[in-house]
Amino acid sequence: MWLLLNVCVFCLLQYGEGQDRATLWRGNDRSGHCQYTFTVPSPSETSCPPTASGGPEMEGLKTRLSLLEVLVARLTGGETRGPGHGAGSQAGLQEALTQAMGERSLLQGEKEHLERDVEGLQRRVEEMRRETERLKSRPCYPQPPLVPPSVPLQDSGLRLAGDAGVPSHLVSSAGRQGDTGSLRDPAWRNGGNAGFQELKAEVTEIPAPSTEDSTGCGELISIGEPVSHRKADSIAGKYGVWMQDPEAVAPYGGKMVWRIDTVGSEVRQLFGYEDMDQLSKGYPSKVLLLPEPVESTGATLYRGSLYYQRRRSRTLLRYDLASESIAARRDLPHAGFHGQFPYSWGGYTDVDLGVDEQGLWAVYSTNKAKGAIVVSQLDPHNLAVKRSWETSIRKNSVANAFVICGRLYTVASYTAPNTTINFMFDTATGQGKQVALPFRNKYRYNSMVDYNPAQRKLHAWDNFHIVSYDVRLGHQ
Repeated sequence: MWLLLNVCVFCLLQYGEGQDRATLWRGNDRSGHCQYTFTVPSPSETSCPPTASGGPEMEGLKTRLSLLEVLVARLTGGETRGPGHGAGSQAGLQEALTQAMGERSLLQGEKEHLERDVEGLQRRVEEMRRETERLKSRPCYPQPPLVPPSVPLQDSGLRLAGDAGVPSHLVSSAGRQGDTGSLRDPAWRNGGNAGFQELKAEVTEIPAPSTEDSTGCGELISIGEPVSHRKADSIAGKYGVWMQDPEAVAPYGGKMVWRIDTVGSEVRQLFGYEDMDQLSKGYPSKVLLLPEPVESTGATLYRGSLYYQRRRSRTLLRYDLASESIAARRDLPHAGFHGQFPYSWGGYTDVDLGVDEQGLWAVYSTNKAKGAIVVSQLDPHNLAVKRSWETSIRKNSVANAFVICGRLYTVASYTAPNTTINFMFDTATGQGKQVALPFRNKYRYNSMVDYNPAQRKLHAWDNFHIVSYDVRLGHQ
């Protein structure tokens, strides 16, 4: 009411007392919002002048209209919102936009994971189709016919248990006493017209020669079920790497277990445990701070040194555990890094180092190889490349890889609970082939798989869990 009186006073002052020429109208517009309209007739002009600028009178009207707009804004409650209302709304909108962008990124990541899983399933279906066709094309060997009673046993190539030349493991106890009746039905002795007759004998099982080589090197035959040893305590341990030195040197023995949690931008802590029991309890006996940060889960241990890739580079480092210092460094020639050629799960896994019976290996790719896996044998002292092989399988199409006895093996999926080792490349022959060895991702996010030649085990890091697998190898 006070504001309305002020408006009326303003009108009287402007146009003179007693001249009731100004009118104020209030009503809803087409969108339903309340609108105030103030009409002021000109005291002297019957029509508006046609000039473009409007002159002083137009400027005066603009000034009065601006004042009226301020009064109407106060009348409609605008003064209660305060000067910070617009800034607060803008901050709220910015926060909502940031949240929406984050959710979009998460959904995009899930979409990419699902697409990779679908590709893996399609490859598996194709492998099963080829295997079905192969089995269909195999010949079915006919079963030998039973000997009819009309054919003498001697002519058919069969002998009675009492005859000479019968293998001892086919002779029954009655046959050893000269009683041939234990092997012949009465119808045979009496010349009856019985149909096909059954021969009875004791059979001793002779085991087939073993294909497993417990001492030397051979092709991978099978992988056992995963055995869990410990679950990481924090989000930093969702991905990681754990190792035992297959050729340990002083001051640390072969039972010492080393672990790196690899989630973070400055991964430098190396935890040491006296043995597997202390690892399972979570009691480290040694914590080392590496002088340069680690990139992803491709580190390995060999002959008293930790080998790893320096963050955001193709530089390989050899960290001596005894002196706690960098003993060697060298760039891996032309190797992709920091997301150029990772495994299918990502994680900047461009360079993967590993150890087998023949020494130190690097698994990576280059622009020249166009993303195909390159495997190189390295000098463990100075990290120089001794020899390299280029394979036919793309690095980003597999979840992980490891080397056993000079043979590279790849894992098809990192999330499928029941997946396969799907490819093998033999550096001795330079030839690769498709394989299908069952492999389990028990916790459905396997970010590291490495081989330990001393234990004949695979070490893996599966979604916060430290696990191991037994392996069986065939003859060389």
